[in-house]
Amino acid sequence: MAFDTDMIQRVYAGLGKRVEAARQVVGHPLTLSEKILYSHLFAGTGLESALPTQALERGKDYVDFAPDRVAMQDATAQMALLQFMQAGRPKVAVPSTVHCDHLIQAEVGAVADLDIAKNKNKEVYDFLSSISDKYGLGFWKPGAGIIHQVVLENYAFPGGMMIGTDSHTPNAGGLGMIAIGVGGADACDVMAGLAWELKMPKLIGIKLTGKLSGWASAKDVILRVAGILTVKGGTGCIVEYFGDGAESLSATGKGTICNMGAEIGATTSIFAYDDKMGDYLRATSRADIADMANGVKAHLQPDAEVYADPAKYYDQLIEIDLNTLEPHVNGPFTPDLAWPISNFAKAVKENGWPETLEVGLIGSCTNSSYEDLTRSASIAAQAVSKNLKVKSEFTVTPGSELVRFTAERDGLLGTFEDMGGVVLANACGPCIGQWARHMADPTRPNSIITSFNRNFAKRNDGNASTHAFVASPEIVTAMAIAGSLTFNPLTDTLTNEAGEQVKLDEPQGIEQPVKGYAVDDAGYQAPAEDGSGVQVKVSPTSDRLQLLAPFAAWEGHDLKGLKLLIKAKGKCTTDHISMAGPWLKFRGHLDNISNNMLIGAVNFYTEQTNSVKNQLTGEYGEVPAVQRAYKAAGVGSVVVGDENYGEGSSREHAAMEPRFLGVRAILVRSFARIHETNLKKQGMLGLTFANPADYEKVQEDDSIDINGLTSFAPGQPLEIVLNHADGTTDTFMANHTYNEGQIEWFKAGAALNIIRMKHNA
Repeated sequence: MAFDTDMIQRVYAGLGKRVEAARQVVGHPLTLSEKILYSHLFAGTGLESALPTQALERGKDYVDFAPDRVAMQDATAQMALLQFMQAGRPKVAVPSTVHCDHLIQAEVGAVADLDIAKNKNKEVYDFLSSISDKYGLGFWKPGAGIIHQVVLENYAFPGGMMIGTDSHTPNAGGLGMIAIGVGGADACDVMAGLAWELKMPKLIGIKLTGKLSGWASAKDVILRVAGILTVKGGTGCIVEYFGDGAESLSATGKGTICNMGAEIGATTSIFAYDDKMGDYLRATSRADIADMANGVKAHLQPDAEVYADPAKYYDQLIEIDLNTLEPHVNGPFTPDLAWPISNFAKAVKENGWPETLEVGLIGSCTNSSYEDLTRSASIAAQAVSKNLKVKSEFTVTPGSELVRFTAERDGLLGTFEDMGGVVLANACGPCIGQWARHMADPTRPNSIITSFNRNFAKRNDGNASTHAFVASPEIVTAMAIAGSLTFNPLTDTLTNEAGEQVKLDEPQGIEQPVKGYAVDDAGYQAPAEDGSGVQVKVSPTSDRLQLLAPFAAWEGHDLKGLKLLIKAKGKCTTDHISMAGPWLKFRGHLDNISNNMLIGAVNFYTEQTNSVKNQLTGEYGEVPAVQRAYKAAGVGSVVVGDENYGEGSSREHAAMEPRFLGVRAILVRSFARIHETNLKKQGMLGLTFANPADYEKVQEDDSIDINGLTSFAPGQPLEIVLNHADGTTDTFMANHTYNEGQIEWFKAGAALNIIRMKHNA
């Protein structure tokens, strides 16, 4: 269905004028990303964008933008909306939605799991429903689907800009939209009618030529790109895909590529508007949006000069020939360890990874479209027709009720069940650790393969010994039939129940259902016309929901005598800082969820997780408990980290928990973009070693001083003094990326404190 068509009409009505103004001030032809960014400059109303008046330097200038809409999933919406309640506004300023997809645990199957979730999470769903009613947000009930698939089906539109409180918000780039994952405080700003700030991104152009065939799929494009750019190669950049190869991909295939762009650290990813997008808009009952987009099509694509000489207009250019692209399998433990299928079996053997494949899982927000299911079902059907016994467990997660209902009508779900598969609820499930996996020994080394986006240790089932690999849904299905990671469906045969050697045929897919999409109840609840009388449901005795108290303002002096809480070694993602899985139930209760703070981080000194030295007692304890002891004693602390600290999810809890428990600064070699912003929003100091080698100087018993805060200014490093236990000191400089406005957030104690002060003035 089409929502907010009046808003989309406004965007398109002024698009040509803004693009032309941008072209004049920039002084050269424009990429698609530049057209959308420059046409969404904040003008002060939240509804009407400002005309560009100056060129903005990529990678340097902070810019105030006016997104068209906000989307939130239930795990992050709780904290975002608890913050919004403090802003003092009667209604959200831009169209906004809440999607209940994260709190449904996969255990038995769709119906039973959804019933359990509705009962178990009733108070959270009631809270989200009531607060949506009160403040004018659209509410998508549990079972309606995964946020990014629902957004693609209902809200995404070419040339628009949205932010979402989930790192895979860029999925909407599959419909030509700049869609960026943010923390809840950013969402709160935009819902309150304020500007959304972002450093002007650099641009990575990826030219796709040729056309996919055989076993290769859109998923393999991003798996290959992840191998090229690594998990931080896209940081601070928008990845813009173009070329005849891009135009050959379906809109949902484009969405898959944009979705998993989060795994390379990209700000977002995007494709230009084309006929495939128009087809998808029409198939999902949005022909009016397609007609409007066709009317401004020239502004929804890069200028012709950019196509002709792309190296001149992008900061980095990559070319991929789809004709020769192999299917890939990425992993384990990181989504950028990319293996062409022809080399994967060898890698499995050489690295000693468990060859037996125990579970294959398809679906999630990354690969749960109708096209994905048809391609996978074409492989699944062969398990039955060729008399093959499926060796691995197999699960299917539809992306939305629209997709699920249509797939059931067309027999696709029955095909998966015939091969022994289990259809799970329309929710995130195992992709985010919401998986009650059945294992006699949950600690033993084992292998699984998914069509999801992330495969960090413990990500899916909480087991650090689970080797998780990522591939396309059709490769996952084929490997699940074989039960082995060393099976290559392009070349290998399988022995069927009659002892015959059989080979799987290439997958066959359908982009859009021949009979059209259908659904009985999509799961949408419109907000109350007048929310002034609606009561937000939060019990004062709840252990899952807690109204927020403002964070304290900066004391006005340098910070002295801070204790080292933990020196994290190696990869420290938001999953390490604030785990998901069973902890999701506390996403609306800051005090309770703070008990998972940094429990997954590896202590540099002990090589253990959740064990750090309490400098007040000399004893070792769990990280949250030690930090609570520091807080009770009125002692601040510092967390030290390695490269790309905060990689992964957009969850602001990873910033709010240390802030709440009294950590004063995070000092690392480098940050992931969203996490660094989240720290700033919560009034934290996010600092980087000016010399990354200074990380080695930090000792376990250090007390730390941070000097220069009384003259805190953009571009001016702060001084770090390590006071070692033996009486010696080390002094070095730490860099930061705070601008003047962000420094005011720090001084006020949080960005939200400034919003509240302005409202109450």
